[in-house]
Amino acid sequence: MIRQFELVERVKAYDPGADEDTLNRAYVFSMKAHGSQSRASGDPYFSHPLGVAEILTRLKLDTASIVTGLLHDTVEDTEATLEEIEELFGPEIGRLVDGVTKLSRLELQSDNTKHAENFRKLVLAMSNDIRVLLVKLADRLHNMQTLHFIKDPDKRRRIAVETMEIYAPLAERMGMHQLKDELENLAFAEVNPDAYQSITQRLQFLREQGTDLSNKVVAELEKVLKEQGVACTVSGREKTPYSIWRKMQKKQVEFEQLSDIMAFRVMVEDVPACYQALGVLHSSYSMIPGRFKDFISTPKPNDYQSLHTGIIGPHRLRIEVQIRTRQMHEVAEMGVAAHWGYKQGLEKIDGRQYRWLRELLDILEHASGPEEFLEHTKLEMFQDQVFCFSPKGDLIALPRGACPVDFAYAVHSEIGDRCVGAKINGRIVPLRTVLTNGDQVEIVTSRAQTPSPTWERFVVTGKARACIRRFIRTQQRTQYIELGRALLQKEFQHGGYEYSDKAIDGVLKKYKAENAEDLIAQVGEGLVTAREVMVAVFPGSRTPASPTEKIVPIGRQRQKAKGGAFALPIRGLIPGMAVHFAGCCHPLPGDRIVGIVTTGKGVTIHTIDCETLEGFADTPERWIDVSWEKDSEGDDSFHTGRLNVVIANQLGSLGSLTTVIGKNNGNIMNLKIVNRSQDFFEILIDVEVKDVKHLTNIIAALRATPSINSVERARG
Repeated sequence: MIRQFELVERVKAYDPGADEDTLNRAYVFSMKAHGSQSRASGDPYFSHPLGVAEILTRLKLDTASIVTGLLHDTVEDTEATLEEIEELFGPEIGRLVDGVTKLSRLELQSDNTKHAENFRKLVLAMSNDIRVLLVKLADRLHNMQTLHFIKDPDKRRRIAVETMEIYAPLAERMGMHQLKDELENLAFAEVNPDAYQSITQRLQFLREQGTDLSNKVVAELEKVLKEQGVACTVSGREKTPYSIWRKMQKKQVEFEQLSDIMAFRVMVEDVPACYQALGVLHSSYSMIPGRFKDFISTPKPNDYQSLHTGIIGPHRLRIEVQIRTRQMHEVAEMGVAAHWGYKQGLEKIDGRQYRWLRELLDILEHASGPEEFLEHTKLEMFQDQVFCFSPKGDLIALPRGACPVDFAYAVHSEIGDRCVGAKINGRIVPLRTVLTNGDQVEIVTSRAQTPSPTWERFVVTGKARACIRRFIRTQQRTQYIELGRALLQKEFQHGGYEYSDKAIDGVLKKYKAENAEDLIAQVGEGLVTAREVMVAVFPGSRTPASPTEKIVPIGRQRQKAKGGAFALPIRGLIPGMAVHFAGCCHPLPGDRIVGIVTTGKGVTIHTIDCETLEGFADTPERWIDVSWEKDSEGDDSFHTGRLNVVIANQLGSLGSLTTVIGKNNGNIMNLKIVNRSQDFFEILIDVEVKDVKHLTNIIAALRATPSINSVERARG
């Protein structure tokens, strides 16, 4: 353990104006508060806060941060109170200690929900003051350094996995690469000890064998650069075991096949010298294609700047070279801690390096719960990046594999919600197109547009997915309420009662609903039937068979009594909503239809002769009498009809088929060859049409085409 005067000297070495008195008082207060407490290692407990403070001095943080490191466990683990901390050390330190204490309390929980809740609270805390995260990262690093003293292997693994999944990526996002590397390696040693041991042993062997070679490479690079007038310092560094293992996994190669175990760093005075050094290296050695990256003109979101290139260097070795200024190097190693912005108050989150934090807060706002937030955040933090530009030249960093919808949501949530199309480099492209580095993306919006549930299949950013899911949840609830209220009104009317939302207030407790809308939504979602609610409200009621019970399956055909006033009018909606069309029979306006209540999904609309209905013959309470809205037939909306077509296997027959459908104003959505022989192809075709009459016209036109053998409307 470092002594009191040593800690003060370390702080004053980089910050001569540090508050020496506050540091001394915090040291003594923490040591007395923890008293005789000890850690799993047997060391005095005070060694932990002191270790955290020592790590923070390496990051050259301000007095308030160092003091918080010394005091961060006093409120949680000793008799000291937050009020006492505020009185002795002021409100700023009190606020920081409180933020770290709340996170520590959450960390004591081990299940996944609390793990996710822990991270959610961490994001909220660091959004108020980034120093909370800096102290928390130092706390986690010291705990990882002493992890091996914990006897429970499950607990050790849980802490290591959380470090790998949460804290190391956060350190990287903060630009603190040195801290990130330490966290990853310590966690890697616990999570995968065999791989860690294997790689460290091989690195030790290479170290013993290749020390001279590494020094020769450094000397030759320095010589070549200085001969061309570049004032520089060249150094070599070994890549970390975890980064080597990750590269082995990504490239699916063995350790011996990796060519860049060592990376060489060229430090120069200014930005022009960076590009001058790059030019000298590329003219002196062969460049490895695809290995050049310019993070100076296009910095990473965490403010990291450097030039990266791969060359066939001295002694014909494939090496990676990083070129940067000393200031860039400081930012690369220490990230946010390299900026003295905290003197003005880091609680003001601003600048490019904090964009990721604002995005996490956006995700937090849209996610339905901690687990979903954690899922989206992992998407956000764990992927390599691609850099794109808006038409105005603004730079947007996105995870690799992102599409225009991700770009739209990155610009603004409202732009994403109203996105109808996109242009990449001036060309109109599908919304699922994968973006590449340097693309200029223009988003086309419409006030009438809303997010499509299908977008969730191809977006990759957490923010986009969270916004889409929130919209779906909101829309579903609205539709569940509309549907549930309609079902209750019809059930009450059929029983001879007048329905009102107040009428069901008395049975809310029975169904564990907080208000009438909650219960109505349960009815619409199919969790409770309208009949059950009516009987609960009027226990003595005896009603005749409900409209749903008039629908009786008879063989493969169904008879449907004329429900008249009880038929629920519907208009087809997006899959995933409260009312949607069945994929087995593709009902169209003009078809006779029936609704089936599916638990948790609302109502699925089938045609009356759909074979799937056989499976619901024994549950008449799930049948709902439905009919098309009066304006559904002949309106401007389109629906999908499915055709089973057998065409001759001859030149131009498929062209004839598509031409006929197009001439009859049908739009082919999907086409699949399900059977083929020497003479004929059997094809399933999904066609967008307005109604049954429109589909019937297309069928008639196809049957009149010589190359088409048969056409039937498909029911599956």
